[in-house]
Amino acid sequence: ESGSAAGYSVALCGKIADVLKTELKLPALAVEWVPVTLEGRFADVAQGKVDLLCGADSGTLARRAEVSFSIPIYPGGIGALVRADAPSGLVDILERRPPSHPLWRGSPALVLQAQTFSVVANTTSAAWLAERLDTFQLTAKVVPVDSYAAGIDGLLSGKASVFFGDRAILLDAAARSPSAGDLTVLERHFTSEPIALAMKRGDEDFRLAVDRSLSRLFRSDEIVPVYTKWFGRPGRDARDFFRYSALPD
Repeated sequence: ESGSAAGYSVALCGKIADVLKTELKLPALAVEWVPVTLEGRFADVAQGKVDLLCGADSGTLARRAEVSFSIPIYPGGIGALVRADAPSGLVDILERRPPSHPLWRGSPALVLQAQTFSVVANTTSAAWLAERLDTFQLTAKVVPVDSYAAGIDGLLSGKASVFFGDRAILLDAAARSPSAGDLTVLERHFTSEPIALAMKRGDEDFRLAVDRSLSRLFRSDEIVPVYTKWFGRPGRDARDFFRYSALPD
């Protein structure tokens, strides 16, 4: 799990706790932070050992059979990392925007065909990339790596031109890299996997309080410094995500 994603989720839980203390008029209300395991985290929530799971989990249908989820807290999904000096034509194609200049090397398919892609082996990103290449009948070279750090190293050394992976982890890994200034995480989300906070099923009053707190935070400027601390300044996609995720009062 991304350190940025986890830190951001914990920060939001802290904001929610502050709102609840104010609304309940219980400023001395104690908040207990309980560690959970990756394997048992949802069971702990379902059994009432944890009221709110402050992690970075996608609210899938399968998981909703066990726990309930808040409104989405940030836009998860697969993203792409490139070098800061990546050709503008390649970036335009990946971002799905009109090219800034004619693609003298040929069509978008030919441009992608000439690239070397990298992805962490045995991940959902690897399966997605294989499926995309097969769908579009591209024979671009794919270099699997065993970690995000290795993927960044390969990108910086020129062994790959694009590194695909979980966008939140890419943001975190790129920011932590000594060569952060030489890396760019693209704005585009290639898949949509909204991340949310888990809580026990059936407690609609608590879920309402959590969603109300998040919605008001997302509609205010307070979300900007929280998001910026962990992921960098929110781009257009992130700002749109907060606007559309917030529920009206």
